[in-house]
Amino acid sequence: MAKVLLIEDEWQLGQIVKDSLEMRGFDMLYAADGREGLQMFQQHKPDVVVLDIMMPNMDGFMVTAEIRKTDKYTPIIFLTAKSQTVDVVKGFELGGNDYLKKPFSMDELIVRIKALLKRFDEQPVPQEADEGSVIIGQYAFNYAKQTLTRNHNTEFMSHREAEILRRLYEHKNEVMERKKVLLDLWGDDNFFNARSMDVFITKLRRYLKDDSRVQIVNIRGVGYKLIF
Repeated sequence: MAKVLLIEDEWQLGQIVKDSLEMRGFDMLYAADGREGLQMFQQHKPDVVVLDIMMPNMDGFMVTAEIRKTDKYTPIIFLTAKSQTVDVVKGFELGGNDYLKKPFSMDELIVRIKALLKRFDEQPVPQEADEGSVIIGQYAFNYAKQTLTRNHNTEFMSHREAEILRRLYEHKNEVMERKKVLLDLWGDDNFFNARSMDVFITKLRRYLKDDSRVQIVNIRGVGYKLIF
């Protein structure tokens, strides 16, 4: 039985959702504001969190940011009014996984919850870092050894691949400037060197493809961003 933490300051809506999910077999926890919800998350460790964005004391963004400081994997679904949809982008950047616009149907919420639980259940336990390694999603990256390991499967990287990944990691969730890397590693940011760097980025994406939450995003005209 999946344990769901619902954080919703509209009490009537909260009770409707709580009762409806309980009738469908979910183990429900309910909090009426963000601060209480964060405390319940830390105490009960739910399988999935469903929370409103606009709440007193702590809004949904603040709750998500606090959760992601210690827990990178528990699925989070945002509930948002139509006028707030643009803010969902911020929620995803903070670590949210899905969202629903209000008003929503219970069937749709249940489908979203089950889909996230299934997806996360199917994913392997995150790799533990050995000495000298850093964690990138489900991978352990060892720059000195030039290795990338997931589930005891190790990929041996070239020096340049490892160097680029190290710089991406150092700028994780920020933009790594393309020109600076070209000048540092190639000594020139001409067209041919830029194409060469694109090839290395493509290889790194292939190495990291088995964890869908890890992405190397192309920021057109500026550089790349490693997100996880």
